[in-house]
Amino acid sequence: MAKAVIFLADGMADEPIAQLGGKTPLEAAETPAMDRIAARGINGTFFSLPEGFPTSSDAANMSVLGYNLARFYPGRGPIEAVSQGINLGNDDIAWRCNLVYVDGKDILVDYSAGHIDNAISSQLIRDLQEKFGSADVTFYPGVSYRNLLVLHGRKFSAAVDYFKPDSSQGEPVAQLRLKPLDDSPEAAYTVEFLEDLGRKTAAFLARHPLTQGVKNPGNRIWPWSPGHRPNFIPFAEKYAGRTAAVISAVDVIRGIGKCAQMDVIEVPGATGFIDTNYEGKAQAAIKALADHDLVYLHVEAIDECSHMGDLELKMRAIRDFDQRIVAPVMGACGDDVIYAVLPDHPVPLRLKAHTRTPVPVAICGPGIVPDGIGHYSETLAPQGTLGALKEDEFIRFVLGLWQP
Repeated sequence: MAKAVIFLADGMADEPIAQLGGKTPLEAAETPAMDRIAARGINGTFFSLPEGFPTSSDAANMSVLGYNLARFYPGRGPIEAVSQGINLGNDDIAWRCNLVYVDGKDILVDYSAGHIDNAISSQLIRDLQEKFGSADVTFYPGVSYRNLLVLHGRKFSAAVDYFKPDSSQGEPVAQLRLKPLDDSPEAAYTVEFLEDLGRKTAAFLARHPLTQGVKNPGNRIWPWSPGHRPNFIPFAEKYAGRTAAVISAVDVIRGIGKCAQMDVIEVPGATGFIDTNYEGKAQAAIKALADHDLVYLHVEAIDECSHMGDLELKMRAIRDFDQRIVAPVMGACGDDVIYAVLPDHPVPLRLKAHTRTPVPVAICGPGIVPDGIGHYSETLAPQGTLGALKEDEFIRFVLGLWQP
């Protein structure tokens, strides 16, 4: 049984861009390491975001790991709460809570408040907790704009519809309000409570010293993707005793790993953006492969550049992923390892938002016969012999538990 590394490039897939001569950013960037996986192996696609579930990274990465969303998807908030070690009670509802920037015309301008500095974000959240925390609500700081809010008690409901902030930039806040998903008094009260909390916290943040004189200040909270405590089948139990490690900078991926009882490896300097510690993550993966069957190596930076709509930065992030993550891991671990590369979902630059389009997959390693595809890309991958994978087919193939 060969060991395996999955290189997960968050949000890398895109669409053809006229500025690039009709190529996608992935096709236009120099990616010799990922091309080597495609040329030495087989190619195909994977459908990570089925209808009926959010077009979000939590759902997409759960799909990549083969966790059926209808059975296991708990919402983004609870997954990140697990990552932070927050012990959710039976009546607790965890929400992802972005710090966002809303301008004077009440337009959601920036889902990340300018990729707010972690120290500033943490201080703002701590101050919100001191001012507004109660028996009903607790604020928890996370990484940069990615924070949490937990509601306590049976009077609240998770049956609330929401708008993803990174998919709603440029929209009037008045058109992005929370809505009850059922007729229960709990759902109605939850919306009322959070709207009132949003008004009060906005007034507080507008006066806060850390939001003054800043281009895109974190001047609003944005609760979304609520849910109760997750309940996953352990990865090793699900996949014939295979052991796995997760390496990521962001709580959502670390949280999925903890929910699945995978080993979550912390890397100092991993930021979730283009300044992340690429070399540290690569070295952590090399080390982890010595005592794990699978290493799941996730990089967030490309997704963030895509949501910013920054072509140059996205291509830089793709090149960094290839040269500073994929190449050194393959060079150190050798040819006896299964290597797989894929995004979790596309983020077309023209949309600055996730789509449900299947993502390109390339897998190489012992026993895999090359299919003649010479480069890794959205255009060529569907022509490979791997076909159109879905559900748990990708992860089971990587683990040697299934053949197409």
